[in-house]
Order: sequence, then structure tokens, then C-alpha cells
Amino acid sequence: MPTNSSAKAATKQTIVMIHGFRGTHHGLIPIANHLKGNRLVVPDLPGFGKGEKLKTYDLDNYVLWLHRYIKALNLPNPPVLLGHSFGSIICAAYAEKYPKTIVRLILVNPIGSPALEGPNKVMTKLAVAYYKIGAKLPEKSAYKWLSAQPIVKVMSVTLAKTHNKELRAFIHKEHRQHFSRFHSAQSVLEGFKTSISHTVRDFAPNIPTPTLLIAGSLDDITPLGDQYALVKLFPKATLKVINDVGHLTHYETPEVVAKYVQAFIKSV
Repeated sequence: MPTNSSAKAATKQTIVMIHGFRGTHHGLIPIANHLKGNRLVVPDLPGFGKGEKLKTYDLDNYVLWLHRYIKALNLPNPPVLLGHSFGSIICAAYAEKYPKTIVRLILVNPIGSPALEGPNKVMTKLAVAYYKIGAKLPEKSAYKWLSAQPIVKVMSVTLAKTHNKELRAFIHKEHRQHFSRFHSAQSVLEGFKTSISHTVRDFAPNIPTPTLLIAGSLDDITPLGDQYALVKLFPKATLKVINDVGHLTHYETPEVVAKYVQAFIKSV
């Protein structure tokens, strides 16, 4: 659980950062590196990396895990909660259920469109089939199937929008190293089903916490038009758009994300 700590950590604003599907805390480190002056807590989600194991990987259990996790931090003041991608769904559901336990909500590349609707529905159905096959295979075969580098590379190439060769190489390296650190084929399948069965808009109208949405103008997962519609559902929310970047703002423009985060929490 990486943190920025010092003798004065208790007086700093704590930001709990939740990563996306199939990732680990490593994906949010580029943003964390630009968030100086805060106490940062970046856990692995259950089912991935060094995260906990859950009985079932449904949204209710993810939210209960996050509630226990934040409570166990024993913080002097409520933290800011930040979620990227699938993490945005978990954080939004959490903010609806436990609004008094956080002071601000930040959703980076929030999932605002149903995955089984729109232009990505065919690819989503293929992905479900892919994960279902993995869950039926013996453990070793399942790992090879789900962590096959050609598949990981296709996902990485599709999501990356930058034309910078060095940055693209870094993104692909990160995905090779961390995109297959899942606990089991079953946990991946259940987690994926959870990720496509909910959106942030399911919870937005009932979130009283001041909220910041940060979106990429080229995001294929939730098109920009849907982000503009999403922000209107919140009682108190603003939307910041980063141009010429897609779903990987945490890799491609982490300094810009951090700038918006810092500005938003200054009033805490």
C-alpha cells in the first residue's frame, strides 16, 4: 500500500485512490507522483495484485471492502476518494452509500455508458465469452489463456492514443507487467461482469458529495458526449476534459490529472 508519508502525515489531506479493472495500484503511481503535499493511499483491488480475496466479486462486496478499508485507516479526517475507470463505479457506489465518510469524490475516466449498449457492445460480449472460457479451463491453462501477451497487447494498443513512441512503449510495458496479476480466472470473470453491469450514472443522482469528473476527449469506453450528460446527473459536480487523450489519462497525462485534482481539493 504505497503512501506519501512524513511526521506531519496526519495533518495532510488523505487521498484514497482506486484503480481500474485488471490493473493494480501501479497504474495510479504516475498520478500519485504529481500529487505532492498529500497523504496517498493506493491499494490493490480485491482479486488483483496483493488485494484481498472476496467470496464473490460483485459490486456490493467491493463497496463493503472499501468501507472496511477506509475505516481501518483510522484517519483523523474524511479522505478524498478517487477512482479510475472500473474504480469510478466502485467509488460512486461507495459515495452513494457512505457519503459522510469522504469529503470529496474524484472520478477519472468515469464509466458513464452501459458497456452492453452502443458501439462497444459487440466487443463487450466477445470479452465476456473470453473470460467465461478462461473460467472453465484448468488453473494453469486459464492463466495462460487470460494473460496471453497478444491479447494484452491488443487491449493496450487499442486504449493508448498517444503518438509518442516512448510513452506507448511505457504503457505496453506496464500492461505486460501488471495486467495479468489477477487471483484467479473466476475472480476476473466475476469482476468483469460487475464492471459491465453498472455505470456511474446509476449512483450519480444520489451522491451529495462535491464531485470532480476528469475525462479524455478521445475516450472510447465512455464517449465525451456521455460524460457531459453524466455530470448533469450529480447534485454537485464539475467536469474537466483533457484533449487528445483517451481512457489512459493516468498514463498519458498524469500531470494534468494531478493538476485538476490538486485544484479541486484545495477547498477541503
